[in-house]
Amino acid sequence: MGGNLGCRWWRPFPWWPGIRRLGNWEWLCRVRVLGVGSIVPWARAGVGAVATQSYANTAYGPEGLRKLGEGKSAEEVVAGLTGADSEKAVRQLAVLGVGGKPAVFTGSGCLAWAGAKVGEHYAVQGNILAGEAVVEGMAKAFEEGSGTLAERMLAALEAGGDRRGMQSAALLVVREGWGYGGQNDRYMDLRVEDHAEPIAELRRLHDLHRKTFPRPKAAGK
Repeated sequence: MGGNLGCRWWRPFPWWPGIRRLGNWEWLCRVRVLGVGSIVPWARAGVGAVATQSYANTAYGPEGLRKLGEGKSAEEVVAGLTGADSEKAVRQLAVLGVGGKPAVFTGSGCLAWAGAKVGEHYAVQGNILAGEAVVEGMAKAFEEGSGTLAERMLAALEAGGDRRGMQSAALLVVREGWGYGGQNDRYMDLRVEDHAEPIAELRRLHDLHRKTFPRPKAAGK
């Protein structure tokens, strides 16, 4: 699978003054595989986020969120999940919790190039990439981007991707009470399952979603 970027904002970003959020999460991913949105990203408002890729172990998602909900750190969750997995050598994993730095894992058997970059509020990782410059470029695009967090993550995703090409992409944004009708935490769960230009299509869906389902007024600016 290709590149993905996960982000939390649990205290103000220096480049987005005045914003104070707690327990909000976003994942973006794009790969050369069908239906990435049902495989890689997992998140729960107020708890954290998990991304499983390479030969993804989807059990990492719900189990990782459960461990985060019990108060374990991202580092402890990564160690626990991979330590119990006999096939961890081919796994890639990123975990972001409410406190502390994100934690990542890239198994020695992941297809090259495979690796990750961790920032104070984000993690970007990938495999079957052209090289380390891909994740560095994604991180740079995210940090220097403008607009909403989702828009900046989309810009970052455009800077990365699977060296085999692209097929699918997904954007997951969770925040308590931001779901449809205020009844859940899934503000955006957008998926491009199979498309020649998945990032462009994901941008179109993102823009359409913003017009159709504005952010709740109580959420602030």
